[in-house]
Amino acid sequence: MHRPSRRTLLAAAVTTALAAGCSVPAAPRRTSPAADPAPGKPFAGGEPRRALLLQIVAHPDDDLYFMNPDAQRLLDAGVPLVSVYVTAGEHTGVNRVEGMPRTPPDRAAYSSARRQGLRQSYARALGLPLFTPWRREALALGGGRTAERAVLAHGGRRVELVHLDLPMHTPRRYMALPALWEDRALELSAHRSAGSPVARPGTYDHEGLVAALTGLLRRYRPTVVHTLDPDPDVQPSPEAVRRRDSEQPGYSDHGDHTAAACFAWSALVRWVAEEIRDGAPVPLFTAAAFRGYYNRHWPKNLPPAVLAGKAARLVPYGGDPSWECGNPSGCGDYGVGGDRPLTNRKGWVRSTHRRWPGPGLALAAEPDGRLAAYGVLGLRAVRWRESAPGVWGGPEDLGGGPLAPGLGSAVLPDGRVLLLGVRFAALEGHGGPNRREVVVLEQRSPGGPFLAWRGLGTPDLGADRSRRLGAPVAVADPDGRVRLYVRNAARGVAERVREPDGSWGPWRTLPGDAVVQDGFAVSTDPDGRTHLYAAGPEAVRHWVDGREAPGALPLSGSTVASAAGGLYHRPPASARLLGPDGGDAGLDGYGEVRAARSAALGTVLLGTDAEGRVCVRAGGRLRTRREEPAAVAAALHLGAGGVTVVGLGPDGRPWSWRP
Repeated sequence: MHRPSRRTLLAAAVTTALAAGCSVPAAPRRTSPAADPAPGKPFAGGEPRRALLLQIVAHPDDDLYFMNPDAQRLLDAGVPLVSVYVTAGEHTGVNRVEGMPRTPPDRAAYSSARRQGLRQSYARALGLPLFTPWRREALALGGGRTAERAVLAHGGRRVELVHLDLPMHTPRRYMALPALWEDRALELSAHRSAGSPVARPGTYDHEGLVAALTGLLRRYRPTVVHTLDPDPDVQPSPEAVRRRDSEQPGYSDHGDHTAAACFAWSALVRWVAEEIRDGAPVPLFTAAAFRGYYNRHWPKNLPPAVLAGKAARLVPYGGDPSWECGNPSGCGDYGVGGDRPLTNRKGWVRSTHRRWPGPGLALAAEPDGRLAAYGVLGLRAVRWRESAPGVWGGPEDLGGGPLAPGLGSAVLPDGRVLLLGVRFAALEGHGGPNRREVVVLEQRSPGGPFLAWRGLGTPDLGADRSRRLGAPVAVADPDGRVRLYVRNAARGVAERVREPDGSWGPWRTLPGDAVVQDGFAVSTDPDGRTHLYAAGPEAVRHWVDGREAPGALPLSGSTVASAAGGLYHRPPASARLLGPDGGDAGLDGYGEVRAARSAALGTVLLGTDAEGRVCVRAGGRLRTRREEPAAVAAALHLGAGGVTVVGLGPDGRPWSWRP
């Protein structure tokens, strides 16, 4: 995140082109293997492995604005954190506080002040004084490139900050990082921050940045990866509003965020492909992408207590000119210090949204009564099976990659499972294709093997619009039909139906003028009707068997849940979960909620409290799981044995809880 630029600077930059007569070289020969979607690959594992969170962002503060509180919760649980900042964050070089005299531009100093602010913020997150010294050193990346690394550990917790220092702007490119993603001819000299231990950071072309990020993934071998949003929403805004809010033309995010995310996902795909090519196991990690400036366009979803904790991380990052932090270049990014995270009209800090929300795990009972869990590890679909109640075997590779994190599922009347995902069909950059598609995996027999992956295409024509796909959700009707729903590029709802004979009908857009958020909820009522709910900017929208239902529904600040046709939601900026009658459902907290209903247990709710602990509401009682490990995803199963919660820990392994 950074403040909007001056219009004169923008106008001058965007009218500057490459030197006349400069030719574009041919596309380089691909030196890394393509993704392999075939199943059956072994996964890393065996010996106990310590979890590690690695975040890849564009600017200093993107992690604080867009990935918290999720990252902070993992850090609090003892998971080491590595944050990689692709750009130097130098912007115009002006570190300004409203009401103070404007200082001369100094890009090296401003970059240094921002990373000092990061060190202050993460020192506070570790429970240390703001100005605690860090170990700072040069980190060789290969190819003549060197990054700055800062390391701080305390109380068994550890943070590393890695700065690649690509410039945000050059004389030829106002938006240097997006140009690097698209342009084969471009090479960027890394920026040197004042006081950095790196004397010569080196240069980057497209291939060099992908290689550097892949090398960092290989070096740290994270079990959880956070990125920004590679495929932001279509968001038409008046040009003056767009420029003022620093959004790229037509999309709800900053161009640097999108480019950094595309580079990050390209590196993830390459890392997995190279490991498989070299005969190594598939790296065991989960990935999540976070929305950026999207937060400004929708109702806020952080309740007061969670918001206060998130905003408190930005106060030391912003710092203050009066502080004596020991850095001659400055003690933070002054424009976002003090109360400004909460008073900024854009309100980025007031929400945290995942790009592909939904159940990170899907559960199904095997014919012998034991559970199977399905998810995405190493960008590939996997199945875990219970060997005994609550005892899980290793991941079985189902292939299909590279897949986005959201994995939809449906159980057919005969007990067979359908898995539905969003696949990165192409992610090449430098003018190459960039496409997404919906894919499906169908089980041959209950509890048995699967057929080959099959593509279902997208509801939108064109590669660019295919990138706006939402996370798939699906449900099987009692008559054997499966209804699949995804959010489309127009921010509406698209449906595709699988008939009982296994054939799929065409994509169609659900009726109405709905504009909705991702994170749909679907369930079947006692009469066999399918109910779909989606949160909109003014109210929750509701469809029954594909037809929009009459009647007004409330406004939701978050994703919604449904059981037996009823709606569960949280009002904007509220911790309270409300039920179908508008009353308190008794599960205060933050984040996504799951709901299920059975004749024996009634409605059971699964969510997290304000501290991020997993909670279950059943039979009028609330139970909270307090033991480790934490969960990066959790799913709910109602069976003969009662309520079972299956979570995926930050180490990439499942656990069971029977409250």
